[in-house]
Amino acid sequence: MEMERRRDFKGENNANANAMPSEDVTVDWRGRPSNSVSHGGMRAAAFVLVFLLALVGGFLSDSYLGSFWTMLIFGFVELSGFILLSVQAHVPQLKPPQCNMLKSDGNECVEAKGLKALIFFVALYLVALGSGCVKPNMIAHGADQFSPQSPSQSKTLSTYFNAAYLAFSIGELIALTLLVWIQTHSGMDVGFGVSAAVMALGLISLVAGIFYYRNKPPQGPIFTPILQVFVAALLKRKQVCPSNPHMLHGSQTSNDKVGLSSHSANLIPTQKFRFLNKACIKNQDEAAKESPWRLCTPNQVEQVKILVSVVPIFACTIVFNTILAQLQTFSVQQGSLMNTQLTKSLHIPPASLQSIPYIMLILIVPLYDTFFVPFARKITGHTSGISPLKRIGFGLFLSAFSMVSAAIMEKKRRDSAVNLNQTISIFWITPQFLIFGLSEMFTAVGLIEFFYKQSIKGMQAFLTAMTYCSYSFGFYLSSLLVSMVNKITSSSSNGGWLHDNNLNKDRLDLFYWLLAALSFLNLLNYLFWSKWFDEHPSVSQKPQHNDNPHHGEDYHIYNFNSSKNNVDDYVP
Repeated sequence: MEMERRRDFKGENNANANAMPSEDVTVDWRGRPSNSVSHGGMRAAAFVLVFLLALVGGFLSDSYLGSFWTMLIFGFVELSGFILLSVQAHVPQLKPPQCNMLKSDGNECVEAKGLKALIFFVALYLVALGSGCVKPNMIAHGADQFSPQSPSQSKTLSTYFNAAYLAFSIGELIALTLLVWIQTHSGMDVGFGVSAAVMALGLISLVAGIFYYRNKPPQGPIFTPILQVFVAALLKRKQVCPSNPHMLHGSQTSNDKVGLSSHSANLIPTQKFRFLNKACIKNQDEAAKESPWRLCTPNQVEQVKILVSVVPIFACTIVFNTILAQLQTFSVQQGSLMNTQLTKSLHIPPASLQSIPYIMLILIVPLYDTFFVPFARKITGHTSGISPLKRIGFGLFLSAFSMVSAAIMEKKRRDSAVNLNQTISIFWITPQFLIFGLSEMFTAVGLIEFFYKQSIKGMQAFLTAMTYCSYSFGFYLSSLLVSMVNKITSSSSNGGWLHDNNLNKDRLDLFYWLLAALSFLNLLNYLFWSKWFDEHPSVSQKPQHNDNPHHGEDYHIYNFNSSKNNVDDYVP
């Protein structure tokens, strides 16, 4: 009955196709027609932003578990998901009936329900939860092995960030080539089994170094001190800050230089976000003891200022990941309409185009770290060659040009196909991938380094996790942007630039030009906020002593709980 109803509904849509634009038919988890009140929207979309789970891993690591134990626990969670997927793909009783979507319209396929669907989604979310919690902690835990107080280790830290991204690129390339080949020729069960085996080897490697790690202890709930600052500032919003900042609670009175000691709260609040300084105003009645929700230390206030300051920088990378999402989807469609032949017997699969940026990264990242960084370090004096903010900015600049290249290429491909009935070579699509691969090397690594070096003591994993959240928002914005463009352009271009799902009829080139324009606007927005960030530094950016090995470096070191032991006292 359900299948017949769908066929009838499809026939009605075909009959009325010329009368009005068709709408997508959606159903709920039971196969019944969905409604706009109970289903869909941002509430539903939030569940599929998988990389948002990285924040969970960062929070658990910084607050309760530490990065090592978080990676170990959730590594086994991810391993369990891969094993479950492999078992389901191998056992006939657990697999849904086979369905070849290329030879049917989808109505003849039997939907997996009950236990089969339950096993699949449980396994899928185990992998998502495990991966989301492991990835940010891998970066943070590796960076924790280098002491920012040592000039030599500070230089090595910059190399580590490049090496970590190089390893990520190698993994992505293997997944897009070798693992896809294994799944295609040996089956999904073998593919998931290989993924499980590699994950197990990763956990063994993690445990093997347990006696050598420098572990930062968890700091307790990391959000409570943040909320205390906002609550205290709000409750004292009508009070006036004293003209002498030394009069604020916890401020030092004997020295006008600002220290970074995590043992004390003897800091002078900066003028950045001055309204938050009201959280440090002492009650006139000094005998009365105020609650931590009414009176905070300058350490707490300055930490919150850093968190607020990095949000605009983070937001500027969302458009960058929107471009990444488009390259991973529309470029495959473009490649399927191009000449993929290399030789008489060798063809390039369009899906393998996504491996081009990673091949480029594998070649360029070592050259960048070996030659460019030492050369730039002599000129700038910065341990990373160029500062993370400049690195991000250059990457965003290149991403805009990748969209320009994509728009020009798509115009050439479409004109050749429509006007000349010619199919151009797939090699024409490589420049946009090459430019974006270079862009990703600058932006992604720069963002990770920027967040880690801005990290307040006890929040390294959480802020590193924010870099992965940019992927979630970027990919969601990508889908939203396609829908908006289709809706806006539907009245002037036969249903929208991307309506027909046929690139020879659609205007993907115009959409790419739109993305290029958004990228340039995003770059200008980034330049404004990065300049504002440099011109309004937090207290920890000011030089502390002339012999400070990080004079001029962008390190921010605060500890929310000043009563705790120094977190630099690592556990061997």
